[in-house]
Amino acid sequence: MHLLSTNITSPLGLTTEQNYLAVKAGRTALAHHQCCRGVPFPFEAALFTEQQWEEIRTEGFTPFESLVLHSVRDALSRATIDVASPRTILILSTTKGDIGIPPGETATRIAHAVGVRTTPIVVCNACISGVAAQVLALRMTEAGYCDTAIVTGADVQGGFIISGFQSLKALSEEPCRPFDAERLGLNLGEAAATMIYRRGEGGEDAWHLTAGAVRNDAYHISGPHPKGEGCLRALQQVAAPVEQLAVIGVHGTATMYNDQMESKAIERAGLSAVPLSALKGYYGHTMGAAGLLETIITARALDDGGTILPSLGYHERGVSGKVLISGEALRTNKRDFIKMLSGFGGCNGAIRLSKQPHTQGQPPCRGRQPVTKALATVKLSAISADSLSEMYKRDIGDYPKFHKMDHLSRLAFVATEKLLKDHPALPCDDTMAVILFNRTSSVVADNAYAATISDPGNYYPSPALFVHTLPNISTGEVALRHGLHGETSFFILPAADEHLMQRILRAAMLDTGTHHAIAGWIDCPDTEAMNCELTLYEAVTQCCQG
Repeated sequence: MHLLSTNITSPLGLTTEQNYLAVKAGRTALAHHQCCRGVPFPFEAALFTEQQWEEIRTEGFTPFESLVLHSVRDALSRATIDVASPRTILILSTTKGDIGIPPGETATRIAHAVGVRTTPIVVCNACISGVAAQVLALRMTEAGYCDTAIVTGADVQGGFIISGFQSLKALSEEPCRPFDAERLGLNLGEAAATMIYRRGEGGEDAWHLTAGAVRNDAYHISGPHPKGEGCLRALQQVAAPVEQLAVIGVHGTATMYNDQMESKAIERAGLSAVPLSALKGYYGHTMGAAGLLETIITARALDDGGTILPSLGYHERGVSGKVLISGEALRTNKRDFIKMLSGFGGCNGAIRLSKQPHTQGQPPCRGRQPVTKALATVKLSAISADSLSEMYKRDIGDYPKFHKMDHLSRLAFVATEKLLKDHPALPCDDTMAVILFNRTSSVVADNAYAATISDPGNYYPSPALFVHTLPNISTGEVALRHGLHGETSFFILPAADEHLMQRILRAAMLDTGTHHAIAGWIDCPDTEAMNCELTLYEAVTQCCQG
């Protein structure tokens, strides 16, 4: 699968080229903000100016939708594709999207506005969403389900997100310093980024997405494993051949534990000699856009005479893992790179891009679709929170952490316990995936957290509630309970679509490390009408039809 065109829309510019030239010149979008965006405290972030918003806004669309539309339309203007083809898909990567609006509805409005006729897919996998979205695009093309994938990601920063990260004590009031000994925390940023991929080989100058993987730490829903277990597993899927790697684009949030964990995972993967590139010092953490934006900038820099961009803010190594990172630009003649991300819910993702197609595994072939076998199904319909708690007490009762979970996670937990009860011999390790779908994201948890910041006179952002405002936390809770180090992914659709869900599941089974999967629909629009239908699947075989 090769890259046709890109766009980055950020405070540093409204096109990829504007952004790259700004970064090359050493400019940063980070700035100090005093009590803005509904936040009653100072913070450092990369935010659009009002003048930039005037250029971005599209009448009749929200700021988030306008931002995505600007990015997608610019990328489409640089590629010749049949947008309306039934073999063109739109994948939207976002962490929060438009809070209060079901993400599937937002994605549908965007798809219609640009002429895409197929059902859009929202990837909501916390901070790794932008990488996970590219992994999905690769799988969907390899399985023969599409020829062209428009992958776009975005987030807009407001009081909801900023206050949440502040409640976790994760923000720095100074520009972030990834991997540095004096790092104090992360800065947030807003942006959109789009990558348009096409199935098959491109020209000799084209970038190819050749491999990708998602793995879980199974350690903690909001903290990384100290030795980077999930990150290591994801890296191991894309690392070879190591000698061709020019650079690793790290997550590099500049938080104490994330940077340390990444350094250990990179060292354990045998990648200590590969230079690292951390871009948060230019953009802050752009969340749903990060995996796309940082991939685009890294590829553009390598196209510019083999440039490895300096990690802005880095001066002295402050991690124990043996890694190679620099505050100065480096040069390379190698043409492969890895982009990696980690996020809440224990999720980790890594992809590999190359100027040479098919450096990993077998070349894509239309019809390379796995055959899955359903082993068991659990269905819970219109169940209330009280009924779910009674079910837990009656049938499970041995996991006190259940009472600290949000309602979506409780639903996933109970259904999964019932599902696995009759299959105790199944290996619960890195071969088991958890792939869930819904329509309303984490709306119940969102409302609960929003209540803690709605009254300026009684402002108490709750870190415990904020962590659960990500639907993929439900997959992380299941992974944590059973020690699952395989893939955990959460997708949001406009409505339950069994045909599309089966396609995504089967495409996920192209990961040769996945032998079983817990997958299905799990929606919690309120606490009185929760619904789920989860099935335990086995990957039987893979076949090629042409």
